[in-house]
Amino acid sequence: MEPKHFALIGAAGYIAPQHMKAILETGNKLVAAADPNDSVGVIDSYFPEAAFFTEFERFDRHAEKLRRKEQPIDYVSICSPNYLHDAHIRFALRIKAEAICEKPLALNPWNLDALAELEAEYGCRVWNILQLRLHPSIISLKDKVTAEIAADPRKMYDIDLTYLTSRGRWYFVSWKGYPEKSGGIATNIGVHFFDMLTWIFGPVEIQVVHIHRKDTAAGYIKLAHARVRWFLSVNAEYLPNEAINGNMRTYRSITVDGEEIEFSGGFKDLHTRSYEAILAEQGFGVEEARSSIETVHHIRNAEVRGLVGEYHSFCRKVK
Repeated sequence: MEPKHFALIGAAGYIAPQHMKAILETGNKLVAAADPNDSVGVIDSYFPEAAFFTEFERFDRHAEKLRRKEQPIDYVSICSPNYLHDAHIRFALRIKAEAICEKPLALNPWNLDALAELEAEYGCRVWNILQLRLHPSIISLKDKVTAEIAADPRKMYDIDLTYLTSRGRWYFVSWKGYPEKSGGIATNIGVHFFDMLTWIFGPVEIQVVHIHRKDTAAGYIKLAHARVRWFLSVNAEYLPNEAINGNMRTYRSITVDGEEIEFSGGFKDLHTRSYEAILAEQGFGVEEARSSIETVHHIRNAEVRGLVGEYHSFCRKVK
């Protein structure tokens, strides 16, 4: 089988090497990449012959030339800042390529409706990287929960989600520190967790936001089969002692009915597995992304209630 031709937008981004690796490991070829930042030497480890552009207009022109030479780009991998995902997906569809986009597909739920219309118009798919759905521990949890709910349709679970990934001052200077560009803290570091929870425990029924600051957000979500207390932060001051004592700047924990779900490992090949599924037309599309985008959009716009009702224990750390 002839290798598929890929382009990549956001080649200097943190997650871009995972996409380059996935393209290589699935036997395909990166033919063009773009990023306004030229610190992209990592490309040499994967596709040194790929054309590279720091100006999107020249990248666009190159993609069009390839199409006219009957060497079209088949897929566009999108690793750009969150607020540009929607526009870059539209670019991919316009050149008759399929889009493979990091989460979130868009910042607002109504943008998904437009993307679905454009999919139909151009006859190309939009795929979302939702790698937690491919994590072995998460798949095992879903299988267990699905079986238990089948046996007891009224079953409810109690869940605590805690995710702290410490970031320095640079974070708030970058696009990630601006809600209009990143979607805010819950979107930027939490959207894939909300996707995973609704995928396993069912749709959102109630949402309450207890804390919403530039570096921290926390709240409560009632799903069809779970009560979830969640806490997300990039502030190292809120790390628990076990993380501090272990000299760890990231702490990730999900407990279900008091039992810790171990998924600290197993992330190494998830982008490659995502690409394998997409190439087999078995990836996650626009509709699979909708629930998590609706959830974080609500968080971004909700009234902040303070510490009332069911709230995460880490909320008491926030002064």
